[in-house]
Amino acid sequence: MTGASRVEHVTCLGCGCGCDDLSVTVSDGRITEVTPVCPVGRAWFGDGSIPLETQRSGQSASLDEAVGEAAALLVEARGQVLVYIGPDLTSQAQRQAVALADLLAATVDSATSTTAAEGLLAVQRRGRAGATLGEVRNRADILLFWGVDPAPRYPRFMARYVDPAGTHAPEGRRGRTLIGVGVGSDSSPKGVDLTLTLDPSEEITALSLMRASVQGYAREQTSPGLTQAIAIANRLAKARYAVLVHDAEPGDEPRNSLRVEALIALAQALNGPSRAALISLRAGGNRVGVETVLTWQTGYPFSVDYSRGHPHYDPAERGVARLGADRFRAALLVGAPALDGSLSGTLARMSTVAIGPRASQAPFATRVAIDTGVAGIHEAGTAYRMDEVPLQLRPPLDGRSATEVLHALVGAVRARLGRSRS
Repeated sequence: MTGASRVEHVTCLGCGCGCDDLSVTVSDGRITEVTPVCPVGRAWFGDGSIPLETQRSGQSASLDEAVGEAAALLVEARGQVLVYIGPDLTSQAQRQAVALADLLAATVDSATSTTAAEGLLAVQRRGRAGATLGEVRNRADILLFWGVDPAPRYPRFMARYVDPAGTHAPEGRRGRTLIGVGVGSDSSPKGVDLTLTLDPSEEITALSLMRASVQGYAREQTSPGLTQAIAIANRLAKARYAVLVHDAEPGDEPRNSLRVEALIALAQALNGPSRAALISLRAGGNRVGVETVLTWQTGYPFSVDYSRGHPHYDPAERGVARLGADRFRAALLVGAPALDGSLSGTLARMSTVAIGPRASQAPFATRVAIDTGVAGIHEAGTAYRMDEVPLQLRPPLDGRSATEVLHALVGAVRARLGRSRS
């Protein structure tokens, strides 16, 4: 591609907001400008340049040779294979990865099985009162940010869903009440109307008392923080449409494992006297899409084991943990290589195949590495926003399709399995 061109309505997967209103300028095959300006989005797009290598044991190879080698390695280890789905894939590519797991009697894990598992398990236990981000923009009159400031990791969340006018919130930000609760090092947004700071040891007690107050079991408290928490709950109960916002993938900092469940319970209680929804902020790269595709194909959002001949779900024994215990003979890593570098030694001892953006630059040894484009930058398809709304991707650049490579690998694996059975 030469000269300059502008691609409109591009979707950014830099974070879970999935902003689909971007304009991207391409000049001489490189991304030179992205608007509106967002630091997370700009870093994710970069200039669009990525490696395009195809390797067997570190040596250059043709795509057909690499796919054939990968199929041979994976079929030989059938029944003892880990399929790990990383970020930056379309949902179409994720579906091909799940098909491979089925053929190989493999265990499927993903980049969200450690970061978002607690929230997913809490939803399975309790259900969830959720909403789309459009509902937040159009209806919310009170928003409670619990231990999260969206600005650093989700820079356009406020600008797209809190500040603008909505169908039932014609004044936009001026007509909304924003409440921020800081918990230890987890700060609340700047510029909110009301703030509360809690010690981490008070967090679950505060959420429990807030739910009890909404249900009519209020008690006086000697702690000023808990008294203020109850007052906030009473305010939420009088809202027209209350929204609770938290970060479902907060990073490496330890959080109370009961936080998500307590927030779910509070949102459900608020749906008695009022209307309320819980919004879980999620990381980018179409991580939510992995859970959606797995649930669609298997009935489970993560940690699926096909080795018994059918999908088996055991969230207490996830694939990555089993990888560290040397429970597999081969691994197929699709998407951006997001595995912890501490597992490099384990991966080096087995037959490892990497297919996805920058696969040839993975921080571990691979038997086969096939670079592909990034979903939304080089490959069209579908990705899911943090609220599980599907979005069509309009890539500004051309690149090798991960979906097509994985589809070719599915065909090669099927052919080998057919020959072995005959």
